[in-house]
Amino acid sequence: MGKELFVAVATLVGFVVGAGILGLPYVFAQSGFLTGVLSVLFIGITVLILNLMIGETSLRTKSSHQLVGYAERYLGKKGKKLMLIFLLLGWYGAMVAYIIKTGQFLSALLDPIIIINPVYYSIIFALLGSFLVYRGLSLIEKSEFWMVTFIFIIIAIIAIFTAPQINTSNLTTFNLNQFWFPFGVVLFAFGGAGAIPEMREELKNNKKLIKKAIIIGTIISALIYILFPILIVGVTGLNTTDGAILGLGQVLGYKILALGSLFGILTMTTSFIAIGLAIKEIFKFDYRDNEIQSSFLATVIPFTTAIIIILLKIDNAFYKVIDLNGAIIYPLTSILFVIMFWRARKMGNRKPEYTLKFAKTLGVIVILIFLLGFINEMVKLFF
Repeated sequence: MGKELFVAVATLVGFVVGAGILGLPYVFAQSGFLTGVLSVLFIGITVLILNLMIGETSLRTKSSHQLVGYAERYLGKKGKKLMLIFLLLGWYGAMVAYIIKTGQFLSALLDPIIIINPVYYSIIFALLGSFLVYRGLSLIEKSEFWMVTFIFIIIAIIAIFTAPQINTSNLTTFNLNQFWFPFGVVLFAFGGAGAIPEMREELKNNKKLIKKAIIIGTIISALIYILFPILIVGVTGLNTTDGAILGLGQVLGYKILALGSLFGILTMTTSFIAIGLAIKEIFKFDYRDNEIQSSFLATVIPFTTAIIIILLKIDNAFYKVIDLNGAIIYPLTSILFVIMFWRARKMGNRKPEYTLKFAKTLGVIVILIFLLGFINEMVKLFF
C-alpha cells in the first residue's frame, strides 16, 4: 500500500473507529452475537455505498468543501441549513454520550485511590474538554494515524487477556427478531462521512485512489467492529455493560479494567475535542462569532444535557444516547447525502475519477434501509 493510500485509509478508519466501538459489545450481547455480526455487515455495506456516493460527489466538484459546503452547492441555502441542523444534533448527541461514559470510566479507574461520585468526574471532563476546545488543539484533528495505531495496540492487549477466557457459546447466539436492535449503535459507530472531504485533500494529486481508500477503510473498520465484540461478549456474555469495559473489569480484574478505562477515556477525549472544534469552526467562520462565543456554543449544550441525564439516573444512558443518535439523526443526514449525490450527477462541474453504476437504484435502496431503521426506532420509542 502506497504512502498516500495508507494515509487516506488511516484518516477514514480514524474518523470511523472511535468511541462508538464501546457501544457495540452491549448490542451484540442483547440481540445475539451473530445478529450483531449480521448487522455490522449489512450496515457496513450500506455505509460503504453511501461513502462512495459522497466521494463521487466530491470528485464531481472542482472546488473543495466540507459537507455543509457541498450541501449548499447542490441543495441550496435551505439544504445547507438542514444539513447543518442534522450535523449539529448528531455531534451534540455524541458529545453528550462521551461526557456520560467518561465520568463512569474515570470513576472506575480512580476508585482505588479516591471515591468520588461519577457525576463530578463528568463535570471535570466536560470543563477540561471545553477549555481545550476553546484553546483549539489542532493536533487532535491530525492524530488519526496514531489513534488507529493505539486502538490496534489496545485491542491486541485486551485479546491477550480475554482470549483464554472466551466462552464460545456466547458467540453462537442468533435472533432474527432482534435484527434492528443494534441498528442505531452500529450506524453511529460507522459514522465517518466527515472524513471524505479530508481524504480528497490528502489525495489531491492522486484522486483515483479515493474509491480504493474508502473501500479498504470501511472493510478495516467492519473487521475491528466484529473483533472487539468477540473479545468482550465472548467473556461477559449477557452481562456485557453498555460501555463494554466495566463489565469486563468485573470478570478479569482491575488491571484490565484500568487498561480498558484508559482506552475509553482517551478515545472519547479525542472524539469530544475533534467534534467540539468542528462545531466551533462552524460558528466562528460561518456565523462570525468570536472565539469565546463559538467555543461556548460548541460545548454548553452537550454539557448541560449530559449533566441533566446523569442526574435523572437513566439506566444505560450511554447506549440510549448513541442509539437514538444513530437511529434518528444519522438516517436523516444520510438521506440528504443521497439527494446531494443525485444532484451532483446533474450539476457537477468536473469529471469524477470513478462513477457508481445504478446510481438511482442504489440511492433508493440506501434511503429505504435508513428509513426502515428510523421507523423501527420510532416504534421502539413510542409503542
